[in-house]
Formats: sequence, structure tokens, C-alpha cells
Amino acid sequence: MISPPARDALMPRDAFPQFDALRIMGLRLLDIPRDALADTVVQAARRGGRMLIVNANAHCVVLSQRERWLRDLFDRADIAFCDGAGVQLAAAFLIGRRPHRTTPPEWIGPVLQQLGRDASLFWLGGTQDTAEHAARTYEQRYGVRTAGVRNGFFDARPGSADSEDIIRQIAASRPTLLLVNMGMPRQERWLYDHWDRLPPTIAITAGALVDHAAGRVRRPPRWVANLGLEWLVRLVREPRRLWRRYLLGLPVFGLHVLRWKIRPERPQA
Repeated sequence: MISPPARDALMPRDAFPQFDALRIMGLRLLDIPRDALADTVVQAARRGGRMLIVNANAHCVVLSQRERWLRDLFDRADIAFCDGAGVQLAAAFLIGRRPHRTTPPEWIGPVLQQLGRDASLFWLGGTQDTAEHAARTYEQRYGVRTAGVRNGFFDARPGSADSEDIIRQIAASRPTLLLVNMGMPRQERWLYDHWDRLPPTIAITAGALVDHAAGRVRRPPRWVANLGLEWLVRLVREPRRLWRRYLLGLPVFGLHVLRWKIRPERPQA
């Protein structure tokens, strides 16, 4: 028999009472539709709010099984959403719920269309050339301002000269949105280590958004993502970089799903 949906007892905030917080394989995810997520970000941006937004795909869930800090980050985040068909299927199998799924490239555009010149963006991650190209593209497309651009090739450890310099840049520019495009789990770890020292901003683990914005990578049609095949398109396009994540990682993810089905309340490391 399928267990009822798990509600998050560790979420003290009540900012999103209309959306269920689900506990899926140890991660807290908010079951929030794409349009509602975008509207929430727009509202937070207009009031100069501080917000941490993260997302989970199958790779993230696998990493979280051994990384306690990653589960802690999802507990601390204001919005943690499902970014992958594998997580949707796992949730349906484990708790009888299929949460809404989206990705940052799907809702960032609508957000910036509404904010326009009222929004400033800090791009953190990617190569310097790609990040600068992405910034110029979004300036032209949405009319947004660029608060800063910094490539992702730096010493991301807490207290490093590079990280301290980036924190100073962000504090000085006070961006509306901080787009962290450093790949998983590096982007999550950097925010985990430095979030409390950042000024009021909306920080988003945006993954490959910088490559999409710069035109380096084209997104497949939405129907491909709806069928759960976006991972296959990415693998075909970047086999050397992604073969290990998908060809080895997906079977490991499946094993973790089965373990959670057998022992749903097993202790976490």
C-alpha cells in the first residue's frame, strides 16, 4: 500500500501555505507549479526580498544520500522544487504524489519579462566569455541590468581569497537575482557555505542556465522534457561530460529509490 504524502515537519515558515512541502528520499521539496514559482520570485524581487531557491534532480538526490549538508541546504531553502522526471517518478512510487516539475530556464524568462529594468542580475559561473555573453543577451532581451559577472573557475572554499572577493562584489552590487551556474554540487556547496554572508538577494542554483542564455546549448522542445527524456538529449550532446552521471548515476538512483521503499524511515548519515 502506498504511504500518504510526507509533510515537512521541519519547515517552520508559512510563506507558502497553499503548496505542500513533501519529503522525498530525505529532501524537502515544495510542490509548486511553474507559474506560481515565477510569480513568487517576481513579488519577492519587487519588495527587495531575500530568498534561496534550489532544485533537485536524480543526480542531486543521489548526492544527498551521503551528503548531510545538502539535505540541510534544502531544509534551509525558501523554495526547493523538483527538476527532473526521475524525481517525479520516485515520488509517485514512494509517497503517491507526483510533484510539479520545472527547470530554471523555463521560468527565469517570464520573471525577467515582468521585472525588466527593475531587475539586476549577478552571473556567477561558467566561463568568463560565456557569462558575459549571457549577461549581454539578457540585457537586450529583457532590459535587465547586469550587477556583475564572475566565471566559475575559482577557489570556492570558505575563507578563500576568491570567495571573499566574490562576496564583496555581490555585497557592493546588491543584485536582485544571483544566478549561480557552477554545476552540481559545487553551486549548492558554495551557497551553503556563504549564504548567511550575502546581502538581500534572490539566489538561484541555475545550473546550465548561463550556457542556455549565451546560446551555447539549446533546450530541447518542452514535450521532450514532459516525456522525461531531456537527460537523453543532454547525454547525446555532451557524452564526455555527462556519461558517468546518467549511465552510472541513474541505476544508482534506482537502487536508492528501492531502498527507500523498503525502509522509508531509515536513519540518515
